[in-house]
Amino acid sequence: MEVSLEILALLFLVAGAAGFIDAMAGGGGLLTLPALLAAGVPPAQALATNKLQSSFGSFSASLYFVRHGLVNLKEMAFAIVCTYIGAATGAELVQRIDASVLTTLIPGLLIAISLYFLLAPQTRKNVDKKPLSPIWFALIIGTCVGFYDGFFGPGTGSIFTVCFVLLGHFSLVEATARTKILNFTSNFAALTFFLIAGLPIWKIGLVMAVGQFIGGRLGAKVVIAKGQKWIRPLVITMSMVMAIKLLWEQHQQWFLSIF
Repeated sequence: MEVSLEILALLFLVAGAAGFIDAMAGGGGLLTLPALLAAGVPPAQALATNKLQSSFGSFSASLYFVRHGLVNLKEMAFAIVCTYIGAATGAELVQRIDASVLTTLIPGLLIAISLYFLLAPQTRKNVDKKPLSPIWFALIIGTCVGFYDGFFGPGTGSIFTVCFVLLGHFSLVEATARTKILNFTSNFAALTFFLIAGLPIWKIGLVMAVGQFIGGRLGAKVVIAKGQKWIRPLVITMSMVMAIKLLWEQHQQWFLSIF
């Protein structure tokens, strides 16, 4: 499809902002997917193009965290494999099964994540209780959340982060860094299936990918520099926004009847 230079420039800026937010708290898709649809991209191609460009943002943030020593890829190797398998399975299955059940459950999960970060007095390593072992974390969390991202997607970053904090006992900065590794893994796995189907629009996707890469790098810098001071409120905000958006889409007529 033909897209004007003005629209491409706007999509580039939106992708940059989304990459910045995604690197810290997740939820950048709330900006990019509506922008693609507003630009006239058909829904299926919008989803595929969104995965294409978001993969660059998560890769950019992941690379920055690895280079600055916040993540050891060898230690996360099994979690990466499990996440890839889960996401690939979800991406394949979503083509055959209605995702409406997950759509109904996810707003409640996102609200719970928001409340946890809002009410928890501190988000830091928990030394009093034994964390979930890396193998079980990879098998359970990596596979299940990866499957969810391939199957549906909203809030994946927030879900990974809260699991790393609650079950892995990582600090919020460490959890955010590890989240981006697994989020990139699930993005890449789902993108593979979209590429096989020939759905992404390359011209739009690559322009947005540059914006995502830059935004993801800047967001990762802020994570290291500002830590919990910025991440915590962003996780709360993006989780609540995603929950409200999904609830509105599901129950729009009911809300309108009230007001």
